[in-house]
Amino acid sequence: MTKKRILYGFLALFALYLCYLAYIFLLSPKTNLQSIYLIPKDAVFIVESEQPVESWKKVSESDAWHHLVKNDYFADLTENIQKVDTVFNNNHKLFEFFDGRSLFISVHMISPKDYGIFYVLDLKRIAKLQLLKTYLNTLLNDDYVMSKRMYHNHEILEVHDRESKETMYLAFIKNQLVASYTHTLVEASIDQYQEPVLGRNLNFIEVNQKVGHEDLFRMYVQYHYFDDYVKRFTDTPSDWVRRVSENFLFSGFYFDLDKNSTLTANGFTNISGTNEYYLEALQKSGTAERTIPTIVPKRTALYISYGFDSFSEFYKNFEKVQQNDPQQFESYQNGIEKVEKFLKIDVKENFVNWIDDEIAVLQIQSRISKGKNDMALVLKANDAEKARTNLDFVLEQIRRKTPVKFKAVDYKGYKINFLSIKGFFKMLLGGRFDEFDKPYFTQIDEFVIFSDNPNTLKSIIDDALEGETLATSKEFRDFDEKFESESTVFVYSNVPLFFDNMYALADADTKQKMRKNKDFIICFPQFGLQLTPEDDLFESKLVINYRDVQEVKKNAQFEEKVQIPNSKSQSDDPVEITDAVFDLRPIYPTDLNADTFSVKFANGTIKFEVELKDGLKHGRYTEYYPNGTEKMTGRFRKDQQVGTWRYYDKQGKLVIKKRF
Repeated sequence: MTKKRILYGFLALFALYLCYLAYIFLLSPKTNLQSIYLIPKDAVFIVESEQPVESWKKVSESDAWHHLVKNDYFADLTENIQKVDTVFNNNHKLFEFFDGRSLFISVHMISPKDYGIFYVLDLKRIAKLQLLKTYLNTLLNDDYVMSKRMYHNHEILEVHDRESKETMYLAFIKNQLVASYTHTLVEASIDQYQEPVLGRNLNFIEVNQKVGHEDLFRMYVQYHYFDDYVKRFTDTPSDWVRRVSENFLFSGFYFDLDKNSTLTANGFTNISGTNEYYLEALQKSGTAERTIPTIVPKRTALYISYGFDSFSEFYKNFEKVQQNDPQQFESYQNGIEKVEKFLKIDVKENFVNWIDDEIAVLQIQSRISKGKNDMALVLKANDAEKARTNLDFVLEQIRRKTPVKFKAVDYKGYKINFLSIKGFFKMLLGGRFDEFDKPYFTQIDEFVIFSDNPNTLKSIIDDALEGETLATSKEFRDFDEKFESESTVFVYSNVPLFFDNMYALADADTKQKMRKNKDFIICFPQFGLQLTPEDDLFESKLVINYRDVQEVKKNAQFEEKVQIPNSKSQSDDPVEITDAVFDLRPIYPTDLNADTFSVKFANGTIKFEVELKDGLKHGRYTEYYPNGTEKMTGRFRKDQQVGTWRYYDKQGKLVIKKRF
C-alpha cells in the first residue's frame, strides 16, 4: 500500500510537471519581447541570424576567415566573436537546440578607442523554465566562477574566467537572454527594454521590414555612430566618413558567402532629411550606365559614380528639394546669381545643359608621393563640342572680368585650362564637392576632368593614352559584372591602393598596426557598393571579394608603388657612370604659369632647378650635389632634352657628356 501511494504520488507530481510544461509552452500568455528592443540605442553595427549555428559554421569554415584569424590585429578586433566561437564548438549540442531562434550581435563604442559586443538570443518560451538558468552551471568547470547580483529588479549572472580575468555578464529579460563582456551594455539593455529606442525607430523599422529574413545573416548599420567607430582607428577621420554619418540613416543587408569567399550583400538604405540635398535629388532622378571608367586610371583607389536619367533632370530635382529649406535655397540662389551677374554667364546654359547622365569623383594614388591623394571630378558631356564651346566662353568671361591671367597649356595634345571661380562646384552641387575649389580642367573625348592639381590631370592623360584605365582592367570588369549595369550611386575601391591613402590619415599607433598587418587587409582587394532608387529608399548591393594575398601582390593592378628620386642614379657617387644618368624622371610643377621649378634637399640647398614655359620644361636644367656643387647641366625644349648634357663628379670634374 505504501509503495502504491509513493508511485501514485510520483505520477501525480509528474502529471503536474507535464501540466506545468503544457502551460509554459501552450497556454501561458504570450508576453514575448522582440530581441531588437533590448539592443542599446548606440549600436553601430547589428548582425541578425535565424540560424546562428549554421550561419556561423559557414563563415568560420571559409578561406577568408581562416586567413584572418591567423592575424594578431584581426584577432584583437574579433576577440569577443572568437570567444563565442569557442563556446559554440565546445557546446555544440546545446546550441543546436537553440538554433532556429533569433540571435542578434551588436557593436557599441564604450570609449573613444574601444568597443564592446552585445548578444541577444531569443529563447522563446523556454526562458520561463528556471531549469534553464540552472543548466548554465553545467557549462562551467573549475576555471570559471559564477556569481549573481540584482540590477533594477533583474538578476545579472556574472561568469568570471579565472585564466583571462574577464567576466561575461548575462541576464534573462522575459524570453530573451542578453550577454556581453561589457557590464554597462547589459545594464543599458535592462534600463531601456520597457521604452526601447532603436527597435521603435521608424527609419530602422523601414529598412528592417524591407530586408526580410533571407540567406546567411542580416547586418544593419546605424550611420549616426559610424564616425565614432572610425575614430577608434584614427583621430582625424576623413571628410568622407563625416559625410556618410550625416547623410545616411540606416542600411540593412542580407548576406551570402560563395565558395570563393566572395561576400555579397543585398539590402536597402535610407537617407537623412538634413542631408546635402543631392542624395534626395539623386533618389528622384533615375539611373545610368557607368562609362567614365574608360578614362579612370587603374591607379584609382576610390571611384564614386553618380548616375541619373539626365543631369538636367537631376539639377531640377536638386533645386526643388532645396526649397524645403527656404534659407538654404535663398543662399544657393544668391550664390548662383552673383556669379552669373559678375561674369555675364548663364549657369544652366553654360554648364548644366551639356552635362550628360554621369558624374564621378576619383581618389587616385599619386605618382609624386606615396600615400598622397590626388582628387578629380569627371563630368560626362552629352556633346563634346558643346561642352568645349561653353567652357571656352566661360574662360573668356573670366579673362575679361577678373585679373586672373592664365594661358592654356598643351599637354600631349590636350589643353589644360584654369577655372578661376572659387568654390563653384560647392555652390553648384553642395559641400560634397568642396575639394574642387579653383580647379584646372581638361577634356578627353566627351569627358571633362577637373582637379585642383594640374599634375593630376597630366597623369590621367598619360594613363588614358597608355590604355591604363579601369575599363581595360579584367579585374575591374569581372568585379563590375557582379552589379547591375545601371545605378544611381556606385562606389568602387581598390583596397590595396586605398590602404595607402588611409595609412596617411591614421594616427601613430594605428599606422604601426597597419604596417604589420597590411597583408591581412589587402587580401580583400576589391570593394563595391551600389545604390539604386526603390520607393523612398535606395536598394543597396555590397560585394567584397577575397583573394590569397600572394596573388594580390603578383597582380600589377595592385602592385605596391615605390617612390623614386628625380634621377635614376641611385648613388651620388656611382662606381660606373653611363648614359643612364641623363634619363630623368618626370617633374610635377603645380603652377603652370611659373617660369621655373625647383626641388630642395632636406638641408635646404637646391637639388635641381629647371626653367619652364606653359608648365613644360623649357630652358636650362641644373642638378646639384648636397654641398651645392653642380652635378648635371643641360637644356630642354618643349619638355624634350636637347643639345649637349654634362655630368660632373663632386670635385667639379666632367665625367661624361651626351648629345641629344
